Amino acid sequence: MHIVPFLSYVFVTTFTPGPNNIMSMANANKYGFFKTLKFVLGVSAGSFVIMLLSCYFNLLLFSFIPKIELVMTILGSAYMLYLAFKIMKSKPNMEHDDEKKSNTFFSGLILQFINPKALIYGITVISTFIVPFYKSDLSFILFSLFLAFVVFLATSCWAAFGAVFQRFLSRYQTPFNMVMGMLLLYSAISMFV
Repeated sequence: MHIVPFLSYVFVTTFTPGPNNIMSMANANKYGFFKTLKFVLGVSAGSFVIMLLSCYFNLLLFSFIPKIELVMTILGSAYMLYLAFKIMKSKPNMEHDDEKKSNTFFSGLILQFINPKALIYGITVISTFIVPFYKSDLSFILFSLFLAFVVFLATSCWAAFGAVFQRFLSRYQTPFNMVMGMLLLYSAISMFV
């Protein structure tokens, strides 16, 4: 395995803006870093499961991807549009129970399974860098743990940014929510382009 291309791909893909990172930042801005950790852990757990499944079902997934890609894209886009709408319409400094639903372990976990970027990332990184060189159960588990840990680092960094600038962003909550919502809209639309 070529370690530099592997690590470059992993870090660039996980640290660039996407639904998970944007939601982590928005949640941390609204609820604080520590209250956002459950969402971050959900994203990481979902990532681990996706990576592990990608290891074992790599060939099977490749044969089905053309058939399910459109369905996954539509579901993922619809969920991102829903999240974008919820963020854009939320009121500054007001916590409603329905808004808190986007900051849960389960929400982070589910986001991974309907996020085509996460699924394609899992298939790509596993099929390109892992399966051709490693075949043991232990290696699959260790690589899946490593990749999930990188996702945890990335979403935590984005959450930390949201929390650090919480005071600043709270003064500009409405424009911030609009920008975060627009970024999610862009993510949803870009899946069809």
